[in-house]
Amino acid sequence: MNDVLVQEKLCLKNIYELLGEHFYIPAYQRGYRWSEIQVKELLDDIWEFSQQTSSEKSAFYCLQPIVVVKRDHHWELVDGQQRLTTLYIILHYLEKEHLRRELQEAYKKPLYTLEYETRSESASFLKNIRPAEETNNIDFFHIARAYEAVSEWFDGRDFNENNAFLSVLLAKPETAQSVKVIWYDLTDECVGNDYAVDVFSRINIGKIPLTNAELVRALFLQRHHFDADQAQLKQIQIASEWDSIEKQLQAPDFWYFIHRSDSGERYETRIEFIFDLMKGKKVGAENYFTFHKFNADFNEGSADIGTLWKGIKDYFLTFDEWYRDRELFHLIGFLVECGEDVVTLKKASDQPGTSKTAFKNYLKDRIRERVRCELTELNYGDPLIKRVLLLFNIQTLLATKEADIRFPFDRYKRENWDIEHIRSQTDTVPIGSSRIAWLEDMLGYFQHAKLPTDTDRQKFVEDIERLLKQTKLDEDDFEGLYGEICNHFGHDDVGWADSLGNLALLDANTNRSYKNALYPVKRTRIIENDMRGIFVPICTKNVFLKFYSRSSSDLLYWQESDANDYLAAIEESLSEYLPKQGGLDA
Repeated sequence: MNDVLVQEKLCLKNIYELLGEHFYIPAYQRGYRWSEIQVKELLDDIWEFSQQTSSEKSAFYCLQPIVVVKRDHHWELVDGQQRLTTLYIILHYLEKEHLRRELQEAYKKPLYTLEYETRSESASFLKNIRPAEETNNIDFFHIARAYEAVSEWFDGRDFNENNAFLSVLLAKPETAQSVKVIWYDLTDECVGNDYAVDVFSRINIGKIPLTNAELVRALFLQRHHFDADQAQLKQIQIASEWDSIEKQLQAPDFWYFIHRSDSGERYETRIEFIFDLMKGKKVGAENYFTFHKFNADFNEGSADIGTLWKGIKDYFLTFDEWYRDRELFHLIGFLVECGEDVVTLKKASDQPGTSKTAFKNYLKDRIRERVRCELTELNYGDPLIKRVLLLFNIQTLLATKEADIRFPFDRYKRENWDIEHIRSQTDTVPIGSSRIAWLEDMLGYFQHAKLPTDTDRQKFVEDIERLLKQTKLDEDDFEGLYGEICNHFGHDDVGWADSLGNLALLDANTNRSYKNALYPVKRTRIIENDMRGIFVPICTKNVFLKFYSRSSSDLLYWQESDANDYLAAIEESLSEYLPKQGGLDA
């Protein structure tokens, strides 16, 4: 067995370094199942890599992890069987059809071997692959189809091209361009237990791949990074600090103020987010980009374990400082939701001589750029509205200095808050099943509402109950009652229905259920939700309580004067950030 493979628990290995090894596939793994498309995609990727121009050249092309456990004189393959078998088939084809001699003769090392605990005949078939139609064994069938796909792919290329492909595929470690795998040896973790089976189940049955975070953790905890007499203590220290950072990042209120919900990245282990930021991972980068960067740091000797780990802790501690400062928490949380790059914000905070006050002023300048608008010109559908209303809620909380209340960015993002009309639009008459829901809402309201006379209440209740009893709702009856109820509440068409003064933030579920509800119904429901402890954004609650209205003699109606007073309150609250209203500065 290669000494170099024994020494490294987590590292990058050239395919060349796997030659001569013996791999054992345990019973808990299924047979070979890669499709022709998957095989040709792998061939295409390696070929494209081998053909890079000098200006494009990458140091290596990296395959997914090969996870192994050392057992006597072989490697038990925990994960990577499909990839390793496909590579075997490719190399076997090139050995037979291109080199026309064994790898042992050409490369002084034989092709690695694959042995199966419960499918012993598969090893023999791999050495002498026959056409797919000549076998009724499902494993043999897929192996044969993969071999046919490899043959078809190489048939379109000449000797020199095939030679170039093989040269890159079996390049030695010191070669500029090579194909590598992430080699992950779990031997130490599997002594006297079934950890290998657990890892296989999580990766393959649960379809959860190894993450950058897991690989980086294993990289950092390798014993050879530390002095022998301090290795265990240092490993425990890093593992403990790692868990502490991860615990804080898993807290929803902490996580969602620094992470955008629409970023496209989902982090099972959230410390990986910090790793990605540190290493500059871009959208579309290959899966193990971040691991490769950390691995390069160790291999190139550009930093020692202490320096690298301190850098990670310092990055987290910056976030923790932001989180603990109530104003920074809100300013940064708002900017992150607006799409501001967290790395850019951190660089600004890390500038030499930058005080906390100066950093806050920088953040406020960034916010001013994000809400540069004329409030009276905003109408429903303008993306700036959501941003303005979010900042209005945040600023309202910040203005309440005596209460340590924080804006719930976690709920805002997870519950998909959106824009709702305060006074619903009468031109959007309910249709289909939403008519029944509207009638039921109105029935519930009138059964408990305090109206001027019992006659009003009783008439509406009787009319609604009559319509609800109809097998098929009569359209004319519904539209007649709808118009009558709208008239009762003075709810006619208005020209300001889509203006900012008639809009508020609500979570998606509440928003959908209130879509066509009249103002008094919405008001009643929101008050009830608040009384039951269901979260309602503070400014939305204030709107329906008519907190911003200078005259609130009639709580059942939302009039233009209410909308104007609400708009004035928004302008006053956000005066620190908005340009002078009534004419934007050039």
